[in-house]
Amino acid sequence: MKLLALDTATEACSAAVWVDGAVVERYELAPRRHAALILPMIESVLVEAGLAVTQLEAIAVGRGPGAFTGVRIAIGIAQGLAFAADLPVIPVSTLGALALGAARETGQMRIAAALDARMGEVYWGVYAVAGDDAKALDAERVCAPGAVTAPPGHWLGAGSGWTTYAGILSQSLSVSGLRSESYPHAGDIARLAASPSRRGDWIAAEKALPVYLRDRVVG
Repeated sequence: MKLLALDTATEACSAAVWVDGAVVERYELAPRRHAALILPMIESVLVEAGLAVTQLEAIAVGRGPGAFTGVRIAIGIAQGLAFAADLPVIPVSTLGALALGAARETGQMRIAAALDARMGEVYWGVYAVAGDDAKALDAERVCAPGAVTAPPGHWLGAGSGWTTYAGILSQSLSVSGLRSESYPHAGDIARLAASPSRRGDWIAAEKALPVYLRDRVVG
């Protein structure tokens, strides 16, 4: 299987190609430079992988939650590439990708992912990671840090929400460690998209929609 993946939903910007389990990725922490960086990143990973867009089987994209502008950039580019090459799109949760990356880096499989949503809120999701898949244990949501919930047990906290609200978030669950500087990576978007359990998530480009979790525009 050959996939292109991209993500611009947070301060990080990245693109990756997944070819039968091998990942080529470009990643940069570059707030507000996503529009300038993402297309050259896509071109770079395709060149390194020796692929044209027409040789891909699908385009995977971080569909949010995250910054409104960043999510729109990724969805728009993914749709444009998919329309041009007649490919399906695989929308992937940025919180799920964050969880998968934190699990790969630490070996801990129960991840409480939180992104700073501004306005005193976080984007929140809890995941059980197995291999290259991250299963959401509850619905993702945006809420005040004091309103988060998680099943009993120990959790690794990951994401920028923990940088801002670690003290408040840790009152609601047992935290075994933190990866507060973690961000979603396109390589993990690709790994999630390639999972056999996600085949039902492949959709036509026009049906790929951003997930904001709230209606008020921030970012």
